[in-house]
Amino acid sequence: MEEISFKIIVADSSHKKYSEQITDEMENSAKARGTGIAKRSPAYIETKMDEGKAVIALTSDGVWAGFCYIEAWGHGKFVANSGLIVAPQFRKYGLARKIKQEIFKLSRKKYPDSKIFGLTTGAAVMKINSELGYIPVSYSDLTDDQEFWKGCQSCVNYEILMSKNRQNCLCTAMLYDPHAKKNHTEELALRDDFKKELKLFDRWVRLKKFVMLKLTKSKDTVKSIFL
Repeated sequence: MEEISFKIIVADSSHKKYSEQITDEMENSAKARGTGIAKRSPAYIETKMDEGKAVIALTSDGVWAGFCYIEAWGHGKFVANSGLIVAPQFRKYGLARKIKQEIFKLSRKKYPDSKIFGLTTGAAVMKINSELGYIPVSYSDLTDDQEFWKGCQSCVNYEILMSKNRQNCLCTAMLYDPHAKKNHTEELALRDDFKKELKLFDRWVRLKKFVMLKLTKSKDTVKSIFL
């Protein structure tokens, strides 16, 4: 594989020219995975750039390669690193991990006391999160900010989320708590298990998807019988 040099920096107004390319690729990626993310407009991405709440990856030639931004919820008590995306031609260079590391650093700098959380169906993202200190948690451990959950309405699995009273879905919830006890035995053991190998993440994602979709189909079958 040809070696490519990337620079990952805090995005600013000079990077607005990439906003439409970024949002298009976010949507294409969500469709390819068969899941969904909160749809964002180029204008929204540009606002994050103006606020200094995003990182962007570029090649040495100025070609856009990746992006991620910060969202704060619950009056800043919770922070999410959202919209992680890597351009298709650069997805075999470990760039997603590097972007996640940089947006995590930026989040800790801007919101040092906030809990950082994520919802994902991607095994690779789960592994990266684990390396940064996130642990799997229940949905009840996440923000109760209604604006955050409204963002799930554009996801193809929104019906599953609501049928579970917003307590579970195909996405896995992960959380980094800056004030968590560093020697908490159970949490450390769980984190070590998730760090073992990518296959563990992949099995977990596939199992959860199978169970959740099977339960949903069963409910639909029952409804059709009585309607």
